[in-house]
Amino acid sequence: MKVLEANCVTSSYQKRQQISFDENTGLILDVGELNLKANYTFSDECLLFAGLGDIHIHAREDVSGKNTYKEDFSSAHEAMINGGVTHAGDMPNNPIPPIDDNSYEMKFKLAAQKCQGDIWLYAGIGPQTKPLSYTVPYKVYMGPSVGELFFKDLNSLDETLKHYQGQHVSFHCEDPEVLEAHKNEKTHALRRPTSAEVMATKDALMLIEKYKLKGKLCHYSAGDGLTLIREARARGVNVSIEVTPQHLYFDYAHLEDPHFFQMNPPIRQTSDRKALWQALLNGEINYLATDHAPHTYEEKQKGISGLTGLDTYGSFVTWLLQEKVDAKLIAKVTAESPGDFFNQFLPSWKTIFSGYKKFGKGLGHLLPGYRANFTILHLNKSHHVSRDKLRTKVAHSPFLGITFPGKVETLFLGGRKV
Repeated sequence: MKVLEANCVTSSYQKRQQISFDENTGLILDVGELNLKANYTFSDECLLFAGLGDIHIHAREDVSGKNTYKEDFSSAHEAMINGGVTHAGDMPNNPIPPIDDNSYEMKFKLAAQKCQGDIWLYAGIGPQTKPLSYTVPYKVYMGPSVGELFFKDLNSLDETLKHYQGQHVSFHCEDPEVLEAHKNEKTHALRRPTSAEVMATKDALMLIEKYKLKGKLCHYSAGDGLTLIREARARGVNVSIEVTPQHLYFDYAHLEDPHFFQMNPPIRQTSDRKALWQALLNGEINYLATDHAPHTYEEKQKGISGLTGLDTYGSFVTWLLQEKVDAKLIAKVTAESPGDFFNQFLPSWKTIFSGYKKFGKGLGHLLPGYRANFTILHLNKSHHVSRDKLRTKVAHSPFLGITFPGKVETLFLGGRKV
């Protein structure tokens, strides 16, 4: 048994206490005023969270190996640890997408071999796909993005989703017809306007309600769409929202190099950023998720969409704290809610990979029986983002040159200090 003492944060409290855990099982034994001799002690300049979770990344690796020059499970895992992230969810837009039991399990076992259960997988939904035989999270691209797994119109999407009733489906909300109508505009932001996201939001909410889906809207960026989401929630629609660090931090008018910052959906206007901020403070945002999407610098210069984010996750959280976002709210959107999202699928994942049995009751909570994953952030050790401090293969970040007020002090994975 090991014991650590720190200023701990959950959605319910922030207080100094001890946590005892078993290094062999990797699980928490007890939490509270234990009056034990601590093996690890952290000052009040640090905050401990129950393992930061990023539910939206692109690790780029599948059995084809075609995109591992950008990233692979091992390098994505290194970037996770660097950014204080203990578990992440990988998206399915691969050359060989995981769309059925066989393709999902092939990719799953590859990830498990390299990451020992710290990177989890979404299955893809594309034209004419059907649900897997067990419960997993799904991702659907409503319009063209990076990769070939997308829909060209609402009718074909509706026809496919009728087979997924009651499933957990995450939506990339950009309407293909609006994108087609704006494809010749001068800038990326104009080619993928807010109206494309708002139109797709209407359709996604309709489909979530129609097929009783457990819906999630990925990397949300459109302030005008938040009203639609609030109205849908008021009538009982089961929908959650992700927001990225870059959509909270940047707005289009102040980008020095809009070409490099290209992503889908784009960095929006100041009004959109402020609307997302208010939704975060109101507790309407469920997840802080990076949409970590690595491409080489040369590809970025050619205009491919995607930004990285794993390396800077923890430091960005210290900036949120500096900006007076309540620590308990941060614990909710970065640890507990991501943990609860993944915990729903543990029974299925345990049948595919026996190593998942070690996750006990699950992730994201400072409670006995849960995984002993801890992210400790030092609030007063500044972190200047530079290429030499990144672990993603592509060695670039939208936050290059920015100094965050704090950094990742220590990380524990299953009771192991890393």
